[in-house]
Amino acid sequence: MHKIAIIGGSGLEDPSMLQHPVEVELHTPYGHPSSTFKTGKIGDTEVVILSRHGRNHSIPPSRVNNRANIWAIRELGCTHILSTTACGSLRENIKRGDMLFPDQFIDFTRHRDVTFHDKFEKGKLNHTAMADPFDQTLREFLISNAKKLGIDFHPSGTVLTIEGPRFSTRAESVMFRLWGADVINMSVAPECILANELKIPYATVAVSTDNDCWKTEEQPVTWEEVLDVFNKNVEKVKTLLYNTITSLKQTNIN
Repeated sequence: MHKIAIIGGSGLEDPSMLQHPVEVELHTPYGHPSSTFKTGKIGDTEVVILSRHGRNHSIPPSRVNNRANIWAIRELGCTHILSTTACGSLRENIKRGDMLFPDQFIDFTRHRDVTFHDKFEKGKLNHTAMADPFDQTLREFLISNAKKLGIDFHPSGTVLTIEGPRFSTRAESVMFRLWGADVINMSVAPECILANELKIPYATVAVSTDNDCWKTEEQPVTWEEVLDVFNKNVEKVKTLLYNTITSLKQTNIN
């Protein structure tokens, strides 16, 4: 049986997404997760929802306890993780409001705990393979359901995760484009790394909200712009997640 974790932020804590929602609080060896979990069902599938930055968006990116979040998701018995994130576009063809389902990341964070392996046991070296970090099957379900919904999306791409909470300089934004990054955010890479360490399939819905600051003819990104564009697309994201989770129920994915 599948049990899906959704990691999201504002707008994705709507109890109406879940049948018979219940609030669950967990403590982990790594401390408290970002928020309590809302648990319930979408269709016949058990689902838990976690607010990445806390219910009031009070936790900055560098202070998100990703290890506690992912560990707690496993303790709740979740078999798959779907996350959502606002991101900046680094490509002309990725417009505001477009969705992208990354297949690669570049981790440019500096202060995150991105492993559960604080030490190696004797004779056991834990070097997790990360060549293809996002789960291909989950991504295919997202792509299929986005097509059915008529959503403007990009089926693959590279997300670059910066430390934050500041936005990029223009020089950095140009450099990230040269590196091959397609979108930029402050959250996905650490979550994806830790999910892979615990062997939990992970995929994300990245919503393009701005053009970072590489476009010199535009004003650089502001937090108000990010929120405005993301909030305008929240209902699309929720519908995509609902349809994807419902369609997962009809399969035998691992």
